[in-house]
Amino acid sequence: MRFARSIGVLVAAALAATGTARAEQVVKIGVAISLTGPAAVYGATQKAGVLAAVDHVNKSGMLKGVKLEAVIEDDASTKEQGIAVFQRFINKDKVAAIIGPTLSNTATAADPLAQAAKVPVVAVSNTAPKGITDIGDYIWRVSLTEFQVIVPALQRMQAKLGFKTAALLYGNDDAFTQAGYAVMKASLEHTGIKIVGTQTFAKPDRDYNAQITALKALHPDILMVSALAENAAGIVAQARQLGWNVPIWGGNGFNAPAFIKNAGPAAEGVYVGTAWNKVSPDKVNQDYLAEMKARGVDPDQFCTQAYVGVLAIADAIKLEGGKGTREAIKAGFAKVKDLPTPLGLFSFLPNRDGSHPPSLQQVQGGKFQIVQ
Repeated sequence: MRFARSIGVLVAAALAATGTARAEQVVKIGVAISLTGPAAVYGATQKAGVLAAVDHVNKSGMLKGVKLEAVIEDDASTKEQGIAVFQRFINKDKVAAIIGPTLSNTATAADPLAQAAKVPVVAVSNTAPKGITDIGDYIWRVSLTEFQVIVPALQRMQAKLGFKTAALLYGNDDAFTQAGYAVMKASLEHTGIKIVGTQTFAKPDRDYNAQITALKALHPDILMVSALAENAAGIVAQARQLGWNVPIWGGNGFNAPAFIKNAGPAAEGVYVGTAWNKVSPDKVNQDYLAEMKARGVDPDQFCTQAYVGVLAIADAIKLEGGKGTREAIKAGFAKVKDLPTPLGLFSFLPNRDGSHPPSLQQVQGGKFQIVQ
C-alpha cells in the first residue's frame, strides 16, 4: 500500500510538473533590424536593446506563464530583404508581433505584409511623419516622429543661439532622410527662420564639398542636415575641413555613437534632437543604464527605443490577461498608457504613434550631452 501511494504521489507530481511546463506560453517576437548595410550602426544597438529587454521581462515575472522569445533576422537595410524577413516571420516562424525594420524605407515596403496578415508591428526607429502608421491599424510606433522631436528641440536651440537664417542639406534617395528634411523645412518655416539655400546628396556619395561650398557662400546662421550616420560623419568632417564653423543641427540619423566616432573632432558642438534623455535621474532610466552596463553595452537612442518596443509588447500582453496572440497584442497596444520606461512615461496615441518627452543634445567631449 505504501509503495502504491508513493508511486501515486510521484505520478501526480510528474503530471503537475508536465502541466506547468505545458502551461507556459512562448510568445515569439520577430525582430527585423539592419545588421548589415548602411543602417548597420543602428541595428547592432537595436539587437542589444531587444535581447536585454527580453531577458528583463522573462526574469521579472511580470508575465506569469508567458515567456518571450526574440527571433532576430537581418533586413540588410533594403526593401527586398525586409520583405523576405517579414514573410518568414509571418508564415514560417508564426511570430505574435514584429519589431522593426530599422529604416522607414524598408518599413513602407514590408509593413503592408504584416497589415494584410494581421500581425502587429512595433516600429522602433521609423521616424517618417507619414507613411508608417498610415499603413494600417496593426502598425504601431515607439519611435517619435521627426516632427515630434525637431519642433520643440529647434525652439529650444533658437532660444539659446538666436539664429535667424538656415541652410538645408539632405539625402534625396531615402524615405528616412527625405522625411527628416520635410520636417526640418516645415519647422524652420513655423519658427520664422529664413531658409537661404538647399542642397541634396545620395547614400553612395562620399564627396560633399560642392554642396557644402555652395551653402557656405550663402552665409546661413545654421546648417541643418538630414542624413544617415555614415553620410553624416563625412558631411560634418568636410564642412569643418573647409573652415565652415557654423552651428550644425543633425537629424535623427546622427543619433548614434558611430557618428561621433567616424566624424572625430569635427563632431564637437553638433546639435541633435533626441527621443531619449540619457542623463534622466528617473529610477527606471537609471536601472536600465545599470542593466546595460552589466551587459557591457553603452546604449544609445536606438538601443533604448528597441528595449522599450519589447516593454510595450509585454505590457500589451499583461493588459490582455496574459494572452500572447496577435489579436490580443494589438488590442493591448490600445491600452498602453503611462508605461514607465527609460524614455519616460510612454503611451500610444489614438493614431498609434508613440508619445513621451523629447530632448535636445549636443556633442561635448566626444559624447552626447543633454542641453538643459
